[in-house]
Amino acid sequence: MAKVEMYNSDLCPFCYRARALLEQKGVTVELYSVDGNDQRHREMSQRTGRTSVPQIFIDDEHIGGCDDLYALERAAGLDAKLGLA
Repeated sequence: MAKVEMYNSDLCPFCYRARALLEQKGVTVELYSVDGNDQRHREMSQRTGRTSVPQIFIDDEHIGGCDDLYALERAAGLDAKLGLA
């Protein structure tokens, strides 16, 4: 199974939506909360070039945000990236 990391915020509905899709697939998601954590937010920005959450990585490959994750699912590519195909 792939290693999945997600920078998230407890206040973000897109974070919940992305996490729900991944957990529906039986994937364990390593969560990195940026809530009140400037260092974690800077780390996310440096890794991704983006400042919004969620930011998702699968096996250290930056997938993007929630919309990107769902686009990958619609294109039938998510299962392969997760090692489920």
